[in-house]
Amino acid sequence: MRFFFKLFLFFCCIAVGAVALGLGAFSYYAKDLPDPARFKSREVTQSTKIYDRAGEILLYEIHGEERRTVIPFEQIPDYLKKATIAIEDDNFYGHPAFDWRAIVRAIAVDILRGGLAQGGSTITQQLVKKAFLTDEKTLARKIKELALALKMEREYSKDEILNLYLNQVPYGSNAYGVEAASQTFFAKNVADLTLAESALLAALPRRPSYYSPYGSHVNELKARQEFILEKMRRLDLIDEEELERAKAAELKFAPPTNEIRAPHFVMYVRDYLNNTYGEDFIERAGLRVITTLDWNLQQVAEKAVKEGAERNKKLYNGNNAALVAQDPKTGQILAMVGSVDYFDREHDGNFNVATQGLRQPGSAFKPFAYFTAFEKGYTPETIVFDLPTKFDTTGGPEKSYAPENYDKKFRGPITLRNALAQSVNIPSVKALYVAGIEDTIRTAEKTGVTTLADRSRFGLSLVLGGGEVRLVEMVNAFSVFAQEGVKHEQSIVLSVEEASVKILEEYRDSAQAVLGPQYVRLLNDVLSDEQARRPLFGPNSLLTIPGHDIAAKTGTTNDFRDAWTIGYTPGLLAGVWAGNNDNTPMNIGGVSILAAVPIWNAFMIEALGDRPRELFTRPDAIQTAKPILNGEYVVNFSVGNKTYPHVHDLLFYVDKDDPQGPIPQNPALDPQYANWEKPVIEWAREHIPNFHEYNQPLPPEYEIIQSGQYQPIVHLISPVNGAFVGNALNIQAEFTAPLGISRIRLLLNGAALDSVVFDDASEAPTTRYVYALEKRIDDIAPQNQLRLEVTDIFNNTAFADAIVYR
Repeated sequence: MRFFFKLFLFFCCIAVGAVALGLGAFSYYAKDLPDPARFKSREVTQSTKIYDRAGEILLYEIHGEERRTVIPFEQIPDYLKKATIAIEDDNFYGHPAFDWRAIVRAIAVDILRGGLAQGGSTITQQLVKKAFLTDEKTLARKIKELALALKMEREYSKDEILNLYLNQVPYGSNAYGVEAASQTFFAKNVADLTLAESALLAALPRRPSYYSPYGSHVNELKARQEFILEKMRRLDLIDEEELERAKAAELKFAPPTNEIRAPHFVMYVRDYLNNTYGEDFIERAGLRVITTLDWNLQQVAEKAVKEGAERNKKLYNGNNAALVAQDPKTGQILAMVGSVDYFDREHDGNFNVATQGLRQPGSAFKPFAYFTAFEKGYTPETIVFDLPTKFDTTGGPEKSYAPENYDKKFRGPITLRNALAQSVNIPSVKALYVAGIEDTIRTAEKTGVTTLADRSRFGLSLVLGGGEVRLVEMVNAFSVFAQEGVKHEQSIVLSVEEASVKILEEYRDSAQAVLGPQYVRLLNDVLSDEQARRPLFGPNSLLTIPGHDIAAKTGTTNDFRDAWTIGYTPGLLAGVWAGNNDNTPMNIGGVSILAAVPIWNAFMIEALGDRPRELFTRPDAIQTAKPILNGEYVVNFSVGNKTYPHVHDLLFYVDKDDPQGPIPQNPALDPQYANWEKPVIEWAREHIPNFHEYNQPLPPEYEIIQSGQYQPIVHLISPVNGAFVGNALNIQAEFTAPLGISRIRLLLNGAALDSVVFDDASEAPTTRYVYALEKRIDDIAPQNQLRLEVTDIFNNTAFADAIVYR
């Protein structure tokens, strides 16, 4: 008896020692562990998701090694919660942090097998292991795990712990948490999972790679899913009918891919986000990015580009094309295709021609020059001569620039309207010259073109596309035309929202008037004139879309390396480029009409669909004192009762920088005059009967009436310079014109407010004509330039200016 008592005391001592040792080890390993109370406040890596403008189509997910979207507990379906508890920890709501039964069972199995292999961890233990510890199989790690689990259970409720677990654990294929897993394997929100799908997801965390739906153990995965369903039934978590229906349900997995939609646009957005917020932040912050992209229009664009490029490849050796569509009223990009196939590495398909490519625009650049010419006082009906012309750009005739037209033909006298609409080159070079290279570049820059900074590179060939541009910037520039001179900042993002529902960025329209609306209306009137462009494109061309007003400009470089089309209504604009990424020329047929216009047309017909027709604002009628600006190339000079007909090129009648001012006294002072005038005289001798009667020297009387003593005079009485006028203009002035007043004009900030015309020269006042006008202007600017202008019957002009304030 004494022996057994001693043996009992011995074992008691061993037990007490073991407990003491265990408690000591527990205390030792637990003292430096992280505080679970800070679990919720720790930074959890989440994926940034990029959506279309409706916020419904996921275009791309930016993530590091962990792709995760944290969601609230109430959005996780009960089936998934129950399935997880059934397979991972069926006593989850009953134990304090660990399950003695599972631990004993695991120890027994480990002893029998030898080593530490068997689990036994509760959901709480698994959570702290994934969040704070490593996967090493040591006693020390087990003790730390248990200590942390106890702390966790003191800090959080069971539902909170389950929610943290379901948003934390890996499910395979870089999906962390149930939302990412649901999207990865079923392409749906976790809230929409069925019982069968929930049970399958619950099967994955134990061995994500082994049980992957995309691996070679799908049968084992299905068996584990059914085991979970049956266990749920045994635990009375589902009924018999739910069990049988779930086991029989067909499981349809989403394709195993890191899908990306609208890839060139998405990468453009990603670059913007990286530059704005930083790459590391984007990969872990869980941002929800709503872009400007219209998914329906994007699909239309991709189809048009793909089919057009396939046709171009067969017919013209053109492998690539790009398209950008934009809402001119907001500056928002609606569709972007940067190359035909983003994944075509052979042809650099991932290169975004729309945003990265610097390509020559050909004649698509011409509208900038024509607008600038209109702004200076030239009109769409201004006559220039389309004849073989040398442009002296260096001071030496041997280095003159001699452009050609696309069809090698010459049209003689032609209006600027027809020259632009039919993309005739020689008149366009003349238009650039009178508009001015520097002023034309400034016009392009005002509208958003940024690639023409090195002025030394550009000469008169600029108007034919001699300067490289980006498609995305040209689209934005033409949007300014579509909006009558108002520039909306080009945008690709509507909102950026952090996972904490904090708005980091939200679209705000930034509109600025950068071009005079009256001159843009002139340009739009020309670019939308179907009759004017018919000689080039033919009737019912692909630039015509029934039921819509279309303004458009095409462009082709001389060597067929680039083909362009940019066309628009007031509410939708699309720009297309076609060619080869490596700058290889297309075949001779690779002109814009054949290579780019069909792509543009295919997109715009679908995109406009049943949209209501939007009309361009028609410009005011223009009638100038100079016949050459009104479409008349035979100009009659009348002195007394005799008429002297003349035929000259434009520079004979205008100072290029002031076309509506006095006729130059010595046109030959302009360095281009001789080269322009010579072919005109040669043409006139051949085409005008009795030309010997033309261009006769004017008599001395003409010189007299052109001299300074006969110039008109303007005396602006009110308002004086610097006056504050409010919203009411009260104009008082006196005019003197010894040769007789032909016209009086009042302009405010360049826009005509009033005019008085004397058609009958015999009744034209000559001395002290009094002018008075009262006019209310509600939208008068804070600072304004007022100009009062008088022209006599011989086109001598004088004016008086005043700066007035509201």
